[in-house]
Amino acid sequence: MKSFFTRFVLCFSIANLLLLNLSAQQAPAPDVPAAHQPQPTDKSKSPDPKSTDKNQGTSNDRLFYTLPNFLTLENTGKVPPLTAGQKFKVVTRGSFDYILIPWYGFLAGISQAENSEPGYGQGAQGYGKRFGAYFADGTIENYFTGAVLPSLLHQDPRFFQESQGGFLHRTEYAVSRIFVTRTDSGREQFNYSEIVGSAVASAISTYSYHPKGDRNLPNTASVWGSQVGYDTITIVVKEFWPDIRRKLAKKKQYASQ
Repeated sequence: MKSFFTRFVLCFSIANLLLLNLSAQQAPAPDVPAAHQPQPTDKSKSPDPKSTDKNQGTSNDRLFYTLPNFLTLENTGKVPPLTAGQKFKVVTRGSFDYILIPWYGFLAGISQAENSEPGYGQGAQGYGKRFGAYFADGTIENYFTGAVLPSLLHQDPRFFQESQGGFLHRTEYAVSRIFVTRTDSGREQFNYSEIVGSAVASAISTYSYHPKGDRNLPNTASVWGSQVGYDTITIVVKEFWPDIRRKLAKKKQYASQ
């Protein structure tokens, strides 16, 4: 499907630019007299104290201050497992977040411009069907990978940031989390929730409400691969988002002086 491919390329390009910029900024800076160095504030030295909901074991953070990032934890150490109810609650909170309306609208617009899945047609009706399909696709996958299978298999749907080590090490760690996750007891296990959950979600969406002409195994496999690829890019961005956030805070501090 062209629309899934376009989404993948778009997210990959944005993430690549951000991470290359971050990697370049990790080079040693020239010596600056201490008197001229800006003094770090508490916000730039440590994570936003509002970013973690300690009572729920989830996060209130947002990627680039907009996209829900509620299942990512930064510098938390050992935390208690989520109950099944908590898994469903946080997935519901993220899946129906207000910011996803323009995001799905944007993806539907790309799909309409490409005339991908032509069975939807054009015009307002075609756009509405595409918007509904994107919303349903994202919601179904979120529930299967973040709540349904994690509850059944007792796996932890949260992403625990590494935050230590070099750029390549942290990138490798983030990518590995697509295939390896924690169980509720803290052991490492193959990430059935992500791999199998996204496959089930792809099959449900493809064979239920997508156009009849696209209801086939190759299209289902394409959607599955695109979703896993998109999730891989997203989790790498999640790993480096605290670094990006701190750099943005420092730039704001420089500008205010």
